[in-house]
Amino acid sequence: MRSRERILGNLEQIYRESFDHARKAENTARMFDLDNAYMRDQLMLEILLDIRDLFAVTPAAPATSGKSAIEQLQALRRLTGR
Repeated sequence: MRSRERILGNLEQIYRESFDHARKAENTARMFDLDNAYMRDQLMLEILLDIRDLFAVTPAAPATSGKSAIEQLQALRRLTGR
């Protein structure tokens, strides 16, 4: 799995190259668009990386009673009389 730093570094490199081309062409509108797109993409990517990290760390909850979820719900229904 790629590290967070490597992924974000790749994103920055891609945008920096495009930004430098726009600066050399003196295309300020393109520079502005790239700046905004970079911030948006960075935020979305960080959210996705956070989600990836959560799934990588949090183990699945162990079955406490050895019963399936359906069986546990049926037992709860019997207890409540519904």
